[in-house]
Amino acid sequence: MSLKAQIDAYNVQKEANLPAEVLALMNTTNEELIAQHVKDNALQVGQKVENFSLANHRGDTVELTELLAKGPVIISFYRGGWCPYCNLELKALNDYLPKFKTHNAQLVAVSPQLPDETLSTAQKNELEFDVLSDVSNTVANQFGLLFTLDERIQSLYTGFGIDFENYYGDKSFKLPLPATYVINQDGIITYAFLSEDYTLRAEPEDVLNALQAENI
Repeated sequence: MSLKAQIDAYNVQKEANLPAEVLALMNTTNEELIAQHVKDNALQVGQKVENFSLANHRGDTVELTELLAKGPVIISFYRGGWCPYCNLELKALNDYLPKFKTHNAQLVAVSPQLPDETLSTAQKNELEFDVLSDVSNTVANQFGLLFTLDERIQSLYTGFGIDFENYYGDKSFKLPLPATYVINQDGIITYAFLSEDYTLRAEPEDVLNALQAENI
C-alpha cells in the first residue's frame, strides 16, 4: 500500500473520530499556513547543502559529509513522534530501506525532539536508520523549513495532551515543515518534497526513482 493510501485511510478515521469544530480549525489553520508559502524560502533542487552534525537516537554523532562519502543521502524532516502522519511516513521509508541501500543511499530522519524522545520514536516505529535530534532546530533553520505553530493549534494540541516542552525542551512551538530531500555525493539537492500541508508526505517510491535517476 502506498503512503498516500495509508494517509487517506488515517484521514477517514480522523474525520470519524474528531468533532466537526476541531476538524474545521485544523483545516483553517492548515490553509493559512499554506498561504504563507514558507517552502518558497527553503532549500530547493540544485542548491548545495552545508555540512552539519547531529546526535542520533543512540547518542552517536552523525555528520553529513561522512554520510555523503558512502553514497547519496536521504533526509526526512518530521515534526515529532506525537504526529501520526510523521509515524506513517517514517515506517514507510523504513520499509523501503533495502531498496534505498541498493543505491548505497544513507537514510536519516531529523526532528527537533530531545534525544530521549528521538529514541522513543525510533523504538516505537522499529526504525533501522538513524533518527537525528535537531534540538533548537539548527539544521531545520539551515534548510529554511521553520515555522511557528498557530496559537490556536498550540492550545488544541496541548488539550490533546501533547506536552511540547517535554518533547522539545522549550515552548517556542517552532517546527520544521514536512520535507524530504535527496542529496548527491557532491552535496547538491537532486530531489525535494516540501509542503506546508502536514498531511502530505513524500512517497518513498518517488524517492527511490530520484535515486535511480542519479544512476542513469
